[in-house]
Amino acid sequence: MAGTAGTVLRAAGNVALHPRSAVERARRLPELVPALGQAVKPILTGRVDDWRGEYAYTLGEQAFVYGFPYIYYAQLRHAWVTQPRDPATTPYAPVNHFWHAQHLIDAAYRDGGCPNNDTLYSVAWVNLTDEPVVLSHPDMGDRYFSFELVGITSDNFDYVGQRTTGSKAGHFALVGPGWRGTLPDGVRGLRQAPSHWILVLGRTLVDGVEDLPRVRELQEQYRLTPLSLFGRPDAQVPVSREVLEPVPAEEDPLGPWKTLNAMLAENPPPSHHYLLLRQFAEIGIGPGLDVEAQPDAVRRSLIRAAAVGVPLLRQQSLSGDWARLVNGWRYPPRTMGRFGDDFLKRAADQALIGIAANDPAEAVYLLNFEDANGDKLSGDGRYELHFDADRLPPVEAFWSLTAYGEDMNLIHNPLERYSIGDRTRGLMLDPDGGLTIHLQAEPPEEDKQPNWLPTAAQGTWFVALRMYRPRPEVVDATWECPPLTRTG
Repeated sequence: MAGTAGTVLRAAGNVALHPRSAVERARRLPELVPALGQAVKPILTGRVDDWRGEYAYTLGEQAFVYGFPYIYYAQLRHAWVTQPRDPATTPYAPVNHFWHAQHLIDAAYRDGGCPNNDTLYSVAWVNLTDEPVVLSHPDMGDRYFSFELVGITSDNFDYVGQRTTGSKAGHFALVGPGWRGTLPDGVRGLRQAPSHWILVLGRTLVDGVEDLPRVRELQEQYRLTPLSLFGRPDAQVPVSREVLEPVPAEEDPLGPWKTLNAMLAENPPPSHHYLLLRQFAEIGIGPGLDVEAQPDAVRRSLIRAAAVGVPLLRQQSLSGDWARLVNGWRYPPRTMGRFGDDFLKRAADQALIGIAANDPAEAVYLLNFEDANGDKLSGDGRYELHFDADRLPPVEAFWSLTAYGEDMNLIHNPLERYSIGDRTRGLMLDPDGGLTIHLQAEPPEEDKQPNWLPTAAQGTWFVALRMYRPRPEVVDATWECPPLTRTG
């Protein structure tokens, strides 16, 4: 494949396999017009020149939405297991080993996913193909912590943590599909994982910079031990960095589909998806299938489908269609974190926007992209968020407000302040006991600066209000977060 057509197709494949740069690539969509123009030609002419290609395109769109979490997770797993970058901010650890963040995430982290600035992450890719792996933690006292257990499709299947299993020291078995056996005394079983590979997302609350050493001590006691080695104090967990390597889209515009087929073979989809997978197989999509064996028209249509797949998912997520809108805030549905067979929401609102999403009972993240008038939050604007004294966010653990740029990363600012919440030192209450937070790029008046959350100076931005262990009125949206008011 050479010349202009090759450039277009490589660009199209690159859009699909690198979702974290979807915004920038979306801006370059005109480069794809020759290829994407085929999509509107039948509308303009009233004729279909190649039924096979058109059918492959429509089915390919559905297959991309279905398979996006597999493609994205293949990328993340390969990067976090095999590609060392900055170990202080970016996960890097062998299979079945934790990577622990040593500092709260700041604007140096550029992998997207809307990271929090409240907890230290502990991240691991775990292989349950051959045997269970035991997750262990020490006594956590009254500190908030959780280990979110995520299947390969981005759906949660269980939790270990303060809310679900308690704070006392414990050992918990991560068990893959099909395993039958007996767990040792003292090891507690969890729900069976839906896939052979899972992602463990641990979060440990940090109460200020001076609390970091204590949190690191706790992290060092987190363990992942294959069941065959459990109970042996001298046992060393093998170091393996062998994971499936995604096919680079820069080298092969069919790369996303080849990656998906390999991931489906490694992590077989549930049996009730049989009819869907049978349809996808007609265009070469499925466990172990070969898209190269498809006719030229089908291959071209698959490249076209993948090219618009990520922009489609991003637009769906930004639309707020998945949420209940209250004063501009998007309240998640109760199925958030476990969208399951709702493939569009699973891809866009779990995987793309956040890598994974907490169950609402564990944490609710309210997103807001607009002010009280419905206008997008902009770099040249000044805004306020005011809570009445009796209407502060109702939580059992803690809450925080964080601002993000349109790339879903934290915003560079001279104060290095990325969030404000109920643990922020020096926060000033209003005379009546209420709380007013000032959101703007430039510093406000001196008396308002303790409550200042810096925002992007250019372009659009958005905020996330995180509430950990929210009370029922948050989950059912009867507590209404006030709107963001533009003051200048």
